[in-house]
Amino acid sequence: MSEDGVAAVAAVERVATRIEAERDYLTELDSAIGDADHGGNMARGWAEAADAVAELDDPDAAAVVKTTGKTLMSEVGGASGPLFGGSLVFAAAELDGGVTAESAVAFAETYLEKVTDRGDARVGDQTMVDALTPAVHTFIKSIEVDELPPLTALAKAVDAAERGVAYTVPIRASKGRASYLGWRSVGHQDPGATSTLFILEELLAAAEAALDTTAPESADATSPTIPDEEA
Repeated sequence: MSEDGVAAVAAVERVATRIEAERDYLTELDSAIGDADHGGNMARGWAEAADAVAELDDPDAAAVVKTTGKTLMSEVGGASGPLFGGSLVFAAAELDGGVTAESAVAFAETYLEKVTDRGDARVGDQTMVDALTPAVHTFIKSIEVDELPPLTALAKAVDAAERGVAYTVPIRASKGRASYLGWRSVGHQDPGATSTLFILEELLAAAEAALDTTAPESADATSPTIPDEEA
């Protein structure tokens, strides 16, 4: 299995473990503004995805991502399956040549485009897009404009997603089941944005672990450092 494939499988396993650990919390968030199934659906879907990618024969990153997306589409109910899974399937093609700074940017950009198109949601609608959009924009800017290492860019993207999750609390939902509540949706954190943050946090952790595994002993002098300052 390629190094990219190994890292991708490990990332899916990390996400599955995190989502299972956060199952009750995501259910609690969804029970306030939805139908209380986001935690269970996501935990089941990612657990199945982790099993599916573990069974792949010598996969690369694109194959792992595509398999994950297909599994989420089939196992996660409601709108989350097509949004999280279907968008992964489509964006996976951007990684066909391997994981590089350029392919990671293309993947992130395509994934965001497909999520917003499929969900017909924009920033301010109180959905997962409120976390995903600032994360992707920050990631791309950090690499293409600021010329930061991908790992540093991903850390900044996680910070942006965290702020996006907080942004969902004081706004009124305009999409999804939460929109039926009207102004009663104000004051509630969006579960889809929250699970998006958890996924990004685990992708960062997986990337850090992969770097630690593959870096030479002299990595202290060459590895990118993750700054504490705001994006």
